[in-house]
Amino acid sequence: MSAPAPSPLAVVDAEPLPRQEEVLTEAALAFVAELHRRFTPRRDELLARRAERRAEIARTSTLDFLPETAAIRADDSWRVAPAPAALNDRRVEITGPTDRKMTINALNSGAKVWLADFEDASAPTWENVVLGQVNLIDAYTRKIDFTDPRSGKSYALKPAGELATVVMRPRGWHLEERHLTFDGRPVPGALVDFGLYFFHNAQRLIDLGKGPYFYLPKTESHLEARLWNDIFVFAQDYVGIPQGTVRATVLIETITAAYEMEEILYELRDHAAGLNAGRWDYLFSIVKNFRDGGAKFVLPDRNAVTMTAPFMRAYTELLVRTCHKRGAHAIGGMAAFIPSRKDAEVNKVAFEKVKADKDREAGDGFDGSWVAHPDLVPIAMASFDAVLGDRPNQKDRLREDVSVAPGDLIAIDSLDAKPTYDGLRNAVQVGVRYIEAWLRGLGAVAIFNLMEDAATAEISRSQIWQWINAGVVFENGEKATPELARKVAAEELAAIRAEIGEEAFAAGKWQQAHDLLLHVSLDADYADFLTLPAYEQLVG
Repeated sequence: MSAPAPSPLAVVDAEPLPRQEEVLTEAALAFVAELHRRFTPRRDELLARRAERRAEIARTSTLDFLPETAAIRADDSWRVAPAPAALNDRRVEITGPTDRKMTINALNSGAKVWLADFEDASAPTWENVVLGQVNLIDAYTRKIDFTDPRSGKSYALKPAGELATVVMRPRGWHLEERHLTFDGRPVPGALVDFGLYFFHNAQRLIDLGKGPYFYLPKTESHLEARLWNDIFVFAQDYVGIPQGTVRATVLIETITAAYEMEEILYELRDHAAGLNAGRWDYLFSIVKNFRDGGAKFVLPDRNAVTMTAPFMRAYTELLVRTCHKRGAHAIGGMAAFIPSRKDAEVNKVAFEKVKADKDREAGDGFDGSWVAHPDLVPIAMASFDAVLGDRPNQKDRLREDVSVAPGDLIAIDSLDAKPTYDGLRNAVQVGVRYIEAWLRGLGAVAIFNLMEDAATAEISRSQIWQWINAGVVFENGEKATPELARKVAAEELAAIRAEIGEEAFAAGKWQQAHDLLLHVSLDADYADFLTLPAYEQLVG
């Protein structure tokens, strides 16, 4: 390992945290500083390129597969590196933030993989950023336990052979870490999350028979995948582990990335583990990129856009075919239902929907899928067991029957559903409730029996924005206008106040959340990410 020089990074505007010195060591900060020096300039260029591409979509209202990379797609000879043993069977993956209780429960859940989330399921307070790293270190060294102060219930890890394999998700490229600066400039959150985790745990994970595995969020192009690949190559050399030890699964959760799936796998081919088909962020990306495209791109209520919608089928079928053609895992979407402890009938209906969803994914050729709650692990496991049996995956199912034309991925008007007034109300309700929790430092929030994360708030505010700017008229005759959105938001805020009481309302951040939702939903200058203005208001 390279001998670390004194780190030029400064920790600013942050209250000292217990055990932060175990994470923010001189050697670890020197590594993060070197990542920043080498790779942030390219990250900045790629963010600028996103804006240029968005402007081109605004001009043309279309997307196509890239002509300049046609040779990569046409070359049938290349494959991604074989999966390591710890990532060969991924039939059920559980997601969640890295707080102490979740860390134990996720590892113990019976899922094959835990997506340990520093991104959409985590509000990036300094405490969450640093103590999340502490919790993962403690988990790998088996020094983790937790006692719930309210219930008195204690949590501890099961034997090592029963624990899920961790795949860690750092923040997206667009987010900064304001508490860690270099020459007065914030370091990208992605490099902070990746750098601290990789530096402390890469060798430790190898010793446990696993490795440093990552989910890469919000990727918009193969050039962004190339940047991650270069970071992996540098990082492995820096700490002295073999090239190819890192494995990365890329979330195809932007519409532009859907047109570059093969190229993304190609750029990461020595480190690629697979692709994942998300939902809310993918729809959010469609709205964001085609917001000038007129009525044909107007999405109906978010809950009406299931994975069986024609343009979503095109996306998921293409993903399975692409992954299996190149020897990669295809990982399906999220079952976000949170079981009710009070209503057995609600659970029965929801469990049937989850089963149908997971049966469909397994039948389509996916190698695994996501759940948000441990109670859903057995349901998803049964769906994939029925198809896979003793096989670890079904990458041999090449899905050569699938043929997707460029226009199929953006045929939004192929869905026979319209925006509704109740859809507007739901977007406001969920948006306010999620943002309020996020501003208090909670990134994964149960709302109306669903586990919601930042992607939920993004699709909610994007749909409000889109419906207003498209002049949508709802089934009750009311037109989507800023005035109507304000009226609904005021009603929902009053309803929340009545529901939780004055004391709890005053103790929360409800008015602030209401105002922020309206700001990003009504501002003519559409914010690229809700979390950018929200981060400015996040305390801690």
